[in-house]
Formats: sequence, C-alpha cells, structure tokens
Amino acid sequence: MSSKVYIMFNLFFALHLVAVHCFEFHVGGDAGWAIPSSKNDQLYNDWASKDRFMINDTLRFEYTKDSVLEVTQEEYEKCRSTHPMFFSNNGNTFYTLNHPGLYYFMSGVSGHCQRGLKMIIKVLEPQSPPQMANQTSNSSNASPAFEFAAATTLTILMLIMSLSWAIFM
Repeated sequence: MSSKVYIMFNLFFALHLVAVHCFEFHVGGDAGWAIPSSKNDQLYNDWASKDRFMINDTLRFEYTKDSVLEVTQEEYEKCRSTHPMFFSNNGNTFYTLNHPGLYYFMSGVSGHCQRGLKMIIKVLEPQSPPQMANQTSNSSNASPAFEFAAATTLTILMLIMSLSWAIFM
C-alpha cells in the first residue's frame, strides 16, 4: 500500500514540474463580442483589465454577423484597417496569445469599432523563478533551458527509482 502512495506522490511531483498553465477567456463574458448596448467605447478594455493574460492563454470571441481583427496601434486608434495581422469572421474565433506585450483587436464591420467594439489586451512577461537571497544575477552560467532540463532529468530519475523500489520491495 505504501509503495502505491510513494509512486503516486512522485508521479504528481513529476507532472507538476512540467505542467503548463494557460487559460481560455471568453471575450466580453456572457455578452460575447458584440456592439455595446450603450455608447461605452471602453467596455471591452474594462473587461480585459479585470484579468491577467499570459503567454499561451486563448481568447474566445463569440459573435454573429461580425468579425475580429488584430491590428496595429495606429489602426486601432483610427478604427480602420486595410491589412489586419489577423482576421476571422466565423462567429466562434479562438486566438492564442503567443508573445508578451499589447494586442489590439477591433471589429471589421463598418461603424462597429467606432461604437466600442474594440479592445486592447496586455500579455505579461513570463515570470522567472525567484533567486535566492545570496545569488546575484550574474552568478549562474546555466541557461533557463539547461536548468529546466536538469530538473526534468532529476524528476525522471526519481520516477524510475520509485518504480524500481516498488517492483523489487
């Protein structure tokens, strides 16, 4: 019985180290991606400001008879784009945030952006692990990829040792 618990603990620990956390956000909540009912051109920016967006999070835009464009800041401010970086009009659009920084979205239907169907999303920089108090930023020559590989190798080794212990004990 104790060997099963030991194995499960180590499996959980191994999976915890390599897990990637990302979320799907339903743009606009229950209302979806639609022209705001009142002249509130900040409705979607207010919605976006209530969440913290990270790399690999996904935005889900649900709408009817409309579209979603990712545009430049200048196009966003003018509510006009001739060459958007992204365009979709299928009514159920998924957009993955793949880098930190600002993303500018707007409707591609004439007049909808001016009526408030636009939004800015800020994606945060990935968090780096905290350094120990006696470390300085230049004290380690190991790259983050090497440190991750070392942690993964250690986890796999622990898993193999756990399985071996359970089989032979």
